[in-house]
Amino acid sequence: MIDFVATFIVFFAVIDPIGTVPVFVAVTSRFDSAARKKIALVATIAAALILLFFVIAGEIILIAMSIPLPAFQIAGGIVLFLFALTMIFGESKPEEEVKLIPDHHQTAIYPLAIPSIASPGAILAAVLLTEKNRFSLWEQAQTVSMIFAVLLVTYILMLLAGRINRLIGASGATVVSRVMGLILASVATSNTLDGIKAYFEL
Repeated sequence: MIDFVATFIVFFAVIDPIGTVPVFVAVTSRFDSAARKKIALVATIAAALILLFFVIAGEIILIAMSIPLPAFQIAGGIVLFLFALTMIFGESKPEEEVKLIPDHHQTAIYPLAIPSIASPGAILAAVLLTEKNRFSLWEQAQTVSMIFAVLLVTYILMLLAGRINRLIGASGATVVSRVMGLILASVATSNTLDGIKAYFEL
């Protein structure tokens, strides 16, 4: 059985539901309440399908390309760590992704589903935490349930986006994003070390 709390925290960090709120507010500023609800639902479903695809096919793709899973785990850990550093020291998720909006069509898919919700970090975490050699089918299903739980939280926060944004403001979302980045950096370091250990045990 997986550690539900730890898995939930990992996906909460990489998906960053709170950081999605300012992005959602900016994307949907010109839409009425009914349209905003529809956009939130479509974005959540699209992100769920994307992450589920990588849970199912991500490892298969790696095997087809003859990439050993420990190598992917090491690379994934490094990428997650760099992603975490951008959350801590660089522009926060809201600041970075809101900039995408004026240059692109305001849709539920972009930039909401990708890259705000189903972020590169979330995709990597989905593959690493459902590795078939390390986790049973039941444990993988439990991990997927935690992904869906975080996505449900994300959906609810998007529905409450107006109130939350007024409550914590852009500064509050930035602080949360940086704290999540610190947690993610710790997880990424652990994944890299586990990958190095597994690689030399092959």
